[in-house]
Amino acid sequence: MKLQLAKTHGMNTFTAYGEGYVCVNGVRHNCNLAVLPNRLLPDWTQATFETLSVADLELLAALDAEIILLGTGNRLRFPDPDLLRPLVRARKGLEVMDLPAACRTYNVLMGEGRKVAVGLLLV
Repeated sequence: MKLQLAKTHGMNTFTAYGEGYVCVNGVRHNCNLAVLPNRLLPDWTQATFETLSVADLELLAALDAEIILLGTGNRLRFPDPDLLRPLVRARKGLEVMDLPAACRTYNVLMGEGRKVAVGLLLV
């Protein structure tokens, strides 16, 4: 196994998360948001999991990322396959997970220098 230091200085990193919130670089967010290493999109969508739309996923598919994570809140829920078409068309990888797993996975992938984005549903 090869170990190396993560290069995260100056990049968006999850520093905490809990019921209905995440902290990015120490700043608390209580609304849905999308996060990339060099960009933060507060209010990425106003949707809840039940009202998530193709347009919401189109916004994620348009981001400069190879891997898209979708954090579905405190429990893992899978969106309707029809909603995922924009990601398939854009040839983007998608991983669906609960909020804590999405934050941890984003931090690991970002620290490895991967082109990753995460959309988090906090409402």
